[in-house]
Amino acid sequence: MTSSELSLADIFKDVKLKLITISGKGGVGKSLVSASVAIGLAMRGYSVGVLDADVYGPTVPKMLGVASRQLQTDEENKRILPVEGPLGIKIVSVDFLLPGDDVAVIWRAPLLNKILREFLANVKWSFIDALVIDLPPGTGDAPLTIAQSLHGAIDGSIIVTIPTEISRRIVIKAIDFSRRLRIRVAGIVENMCCFRCPGDGKLYYIFGRDVGKRIAEEAGVPFLGGIPIDPELSQYLDSGRLHEFMSRDSETSRAILSAVDRIIEMYRDRLAK
Repeated sequence: MTSSELSLADIFKDVKLKLITISGKGGVGKSLVSASVAIGLAMRGYSVGVLDADVYGPTVPKMLGVASRQLQTDEENKRILPVEGPLGIKIVSVDFLLPGDDVAVIWRAPLLNKILREFLANVKWSFIDALVIDLPPGTGDAPLTIAQSLHGAIDGSIIVTIPTEISRRIVIKAIDFSRRLRIRVAGIVENMCCFRCPGDGKLYYIFGRDVGKRIAEEAGVPFLGGIPIDPELSQYLDSGRLHEFMSRDSETSRAILSAVDRIIEMYRDRLAK
């Protein structure tokens, strides 16, 4: 039986935990959270894959230091082989298909949906513990295609926001998106929650305080935690060394790993299978 004859749920049956990362709008750090969660899971000893399905802004390969790599095909069954990144993380991204960093992705919905389905159906993930799928921002055609294609196979959604009241309605829509598709909300992550000044050591809430936590409480979903701003993080991202940043003992890396530990505890039974 070929991959086209199998249901996507069958194709992913050997992946113990499948998570999607979503945000109601762009620019809130969704891809950063996707890559960081993958690294955190790998640091905790799990085998991990990342599907960078953010077709209009594929940045996960850059963060993980594999942006210059290309996808290969399994000679035997013609399945796509993921690129191996740091800590053995398996990565598939639209970025590997583009001829250059400055090439815009201008695809209409039918072509976009076809490519996303190809990614989902034809990648050889083999046996991994967890797969993190980084969706395009919003609740439109692209994220809907993936979620519906994996109907019944997604174990949870991680919703990423920033601490502004403006983001409130957008987060609520992302929660509603998950619930309408019967996907469990694993929790909300509040990126750029605060900033600790290196001069006076005080914690500053630049955009707002505890917004993500309040939304989570009102919606009845878990709050996975806030990620502080760290000026050094961008240097590690630009040079593809996010895994090195995560290995440093900093307030930001500890916050991310704390969120990962909450996810592991939430899905402990599934990861133990």
